[in-house]
Amino acid sequence: MSGVTYTLRPLPVLAPERAPRRARIVTGDRVRLGLLLVGTAVLYLWNVTINGMANQYYAAAAQAGSRDWEALLFGSLDANNFITVDKPPLSQWVMGLSGQLFGFGSASMLVPEALMAVGAVALLYGAVRRISGPGAGLLAGATLAVTPVAVLMFRFNDPDAAMVLLMTAAAYCTVRSLERGSGRWLAGAGVALGFAFLAKMLEGALVMPALASAYLVAAPIRLRARLLHLLGAAAAFVLSAGWFVVLTMVWPASSRPYIAGSTDNDFMNLVLGYNGVARVLGHGHSVGSVIAGREIGTATIGGVGGHPQGLRRLVSGEFGFEIGWLVPAALLATVLTVALRGRAPRTDPVRAGAVLFGGWFLVDGVVLSFMHGTIHAYYSLSIAPPVAAIFAIGVSQAWLRRESLWSRIALAVTLLTAGLWGWWLLGGSAVSSPVLRWGVFAVTTLASTALLWSWARGRGGRRFVAPALLTAALVGALGGPAAFSVATVATPHQGIGPSVGPPGRGYLGGRTLSNPRLDALLEATDTPWSAAVDRSTAAAGLELATGTAVMAIGGFSGTDPTPTLQQFQDDVAKHRVAYYLATGSPARTNDAVRGDKKGEFGPSVHSDIQRWVRSQFPAVTVGGVTAYDLLAPGRAGLSDEAPQQR
Repeated sequence: MSGVTYTLRPLPVLAPERAPRRARIVTGDRVRLGLLLVGTAVLYLWNVTINGMANQYYAAAAQAGSRDWEALLFGSLDANNFITVDKPPLSQWVMGLSGQLFGFGSASMLVPEALMAVGAVALLYGAVRRISGPGAGLLAGATLAVTPVAVLMFRFNDPDAAMVLLMTAAAYCTVRSLERGSGRWLAGAGVALGFAFLAKMLEGALVMPALASAYLVAAPIRLRARLLHLLGAAAAFVLSAGWFVVLTMVWPASSRPYIAGSTDNDFMNLVLGYNGVARVLGHGHSVGSVIAGREIGTATIGGVGGHPQGLRRLVSGEFGFEIGWLVPAALLATVLTVALRGRAPRTDPVRAGAVLFGGWFLVDGVVLSFMHGTIHAYYSLSIAPPVAAIFAIGVSQAWLRRESLWSRIALAVTLLTAGLWGWWLLGGSAVSSPVLRWGVFAVTTLASTALLWSWARGRGGRRFVAPALLTAALVGALGGPAAFSVATVATPHQGIGPSVGPPGRGYLGGRTLSNPRLDALLEATDTPWSAAVDRSTAAAGLELATGTAVMAIGGFSGTDPTPTLQQFQDDVAKHRVAYYLATGSPARTNDAVRGDKKGEFGPSVHSDIQRWVRSQFPAVTVGGVTAYDLLAPGRAGLSDEAPQQR
């Protein structure tokens, strides 16, 4: 009986799943990326100084940071460090350093903001390319570049631009970490989010759940390693954000500026109250409001507030014009991508991308939709990158599977949704012309519908006709936002509540106390603060006009508890302030400056200072503004005096 010999082979050692290497970017793709970035730079840098000082509140802080290192570090409103702006200082670091290098001005302040747009487009391209290919990356980058709210805010000086750049950088780092389960890249995402926190606090961290979910679901390593890497990224976030928090705690409060927006000069009070719970639940739920026993109402003028809560907020009104063009299509693209990759392995990069960008879009979008507190439509900049990314990924995945009828239907429906929604929004816009509106409708409808039967034309139709139809449909889908973006570039935008397209004047910051006689009076002073005035908006305009430091009593809203009457009296006794500028009655101080006829920001809590000044010092009427001479008590009132050196 013959024997049979069996060779037993050892079982292979189980190794962690590995994602395949991404294909290197080829020369043609580099050229197309270069053209995209050059085009983005031209669009965003074109006549950027048309916006002048943009938001005077942040411009004054940038000016202060360009003159004093402590003001730069803390984001002070004035170079003598009385009070900060009501946001962390990262954005001020960029603009202030630029001012130190090139001299403070509109260009040195706004050019870095525009360059942030180029960086955000490049990072989004890099992330989406690694998920769904170079074509999808180009579409995502181009879509972000022509999103109206991006064109508005990356040419402005609010902190949103820096925050969104860093959120996009965090997404890119997460995509890189997913390729091989890299803890280092994930820690890089944590660092980016930490600095996004230092740009605009908790809003910069809203992307965190999506990034963590994508890594936890799809990283090609064991679960224990994934959890450890996430803990490492959390530690990186805490360290990169927490050092500044600790700095404000250990630095003696008496030798640094007051933390604006807080009720107790504490940075975390600002984070959790005025810029935290109060932003989501309304100012009546603010930690600071509860402590101080006061509430700041919600403004409803000129793009600030006035946006009804609910799912329609992002696609209607000012939100619709700024971000809503592709929101319905992005929702469809999210569902489409998950459905097309439903049976893919756990580590599938495309599905991971849908979790990352779709999750970012949904979490951030829901928060924006249901916020009770003061809200500006430009806050929607935070969802511009994920909307662009998930739209591009969904279109790309459907296109790659275009041999399937269902994929072609899904592709056509997504593109048709984008085009028809753009057509609808253009119907309520002053930017639109009938030619543009109906052109968008016709091109998108015809091209999207024709995609369904282009395969019937044989190989030639598939090779030439279908790509042309896809391109036409995309041009139609992006026609509306692109038109708004061009109109936004061509129009000056200034103030605290900028909005896309014409007219470009925002709410607040457009009026100022500044006039030639008053400016000359303040420029002639030699005290640490040339004047004191209620609220930071009034102080900022005077600082920019005169180049002097102005004490902003009560901060942005006039409700910050600084200075107290005793502190102000001490400053006056030490000849640290030359003039007090009265802008209204004690109960309604500064209403004329902020255009606030109903007191949406609440009355000033510093009427005791104004009453004391009126009872003790002579008044000087200068260009229609009443200035109290704090250095010469007892003098008779004067009118339009020639300024004297003080």
